[in-house]
Amino acid sequence: MLAATASKFKAKLCKSKIIYHYYHHSNFLNTTNYGVTLQMYVKGIWGFAATHGARNYHVIESTNEILNEILVAIEESSVSREEICNTYVNKLCTAGDLLAAARLMQSLIEKHIFFSPHAYEHLLEAAGEKNDIDLLFQIFKNFLVSCDSIRLTSYLILARVFVKFNDPVILLKFIREVSEMVFPRNEIVLNRLIFAFAKCGHVDKALFVFDHMKSLECKPDLVTYNTILGILGRLGRVDEMLHEFAAMKTVDLIPDIVTYNTLLTSLWKVGRFDLCLVYFREMSDRGVQPDLWTYKALIESLGRSGKIEEALRIFEEMKRKRIQPSIHIYRALIFSLKRTGKMELALKFSKEMKECLSDFAVPKDLQWKKR
Repeated sequence: MLAATASKFKAKLCKSKIIYHYYHHSNFLNTTNYGVTLQMYVKGIWGFAATHGARNYHVIESTNEILNEILVAIEESSVSREEICNTYVNKLCTAGDLLAAARLMQSLIEKHIFFSPHAYEHLLEAAGEKNDIDLLFQIFKNFLVSCDSIRLTSYLILARVFVKFNDPVILLKFIREVSEMVFPRNEIVLNRLIFAFAKCGHVDKALFVFDHMKSLECKPDLVTYNTILGILGRLGRVDEMLHEFAAMKTVDLIPDIVTYNTLLTSLWKVGRFDLCLVYFREMSDRGVQPDLWTYKALIESLGRSGKIEEALRIFEEMKRKRIQPSIHIYRALIFSLKRTGKMELALKFSKEMKECLSDFAVPKDLQWKKR
């Protein structure tokens, strides 16, 4: 692919006013070692001194004119624009010339030629491997303003770099720079970084980002708090979870169904069944409508705490609201009935469960919506 592009580029160069002494003597575009020669070529574009035997490698015309020749080569190739751009960047990264790659990307972006997430991710990883944190910041910020959305993979790369450095000063600098960017919904970026840290197993860094957001202009929003509640809940740190839930309400954020489901599920898992009913009632008082996740956590909590009559009442309420019970809810209810000696009722619900097998909520119905 790069050979075809180089061939077209060579023909264009021969017609242009741009003359490369190095090209005439080393047959630059015909060489098979594109990783090295392309590196020297782009170094010439950006005005770097040439190396590795390329002392006579000169650029006669301006950077912009040479860049225009690259654009012509891209436009005339049968290969997609994105693929050609990605190949140039990847070659430069492989050659270790990250600054040239970053500058090339920036110039092409200014020409409204954008790159795939893979190209940015390659450059982010390379900057992290070279411990060039300033370049990493700049690449990521360019990524933010040039892409509609950034996938989780990119945030995981970023999180792993911060873990590698393990320097709170560097992480805090990044948080502040993102907070100060003229960018809609800066909190989305930090929310996703929090999630990425947690996914990598570095909850301390996720909480570090969260704690510092509180003192910045980019304040935690509902999604931030829901993410933190989920992280703490999964770790069984329910007292901290409840503390953050209370703090959330003091800053005028209104809990939603995700918030309450996170609380109920986390409390049920650690056996705090009494609090499950408390927060279910609070949820109802606030007008938040329960869903399948809510009823699952509540019915299991009531059953395990011996409040079987209350569990049955909630179960019937769920059916009145036309929410189809899942097989997990039936099994939890049947288990609780058997444990309390209500064998006849257990048999009744077991039969009902078998009759409704084809109507059960499928597993995807028990997945939270992406926030």
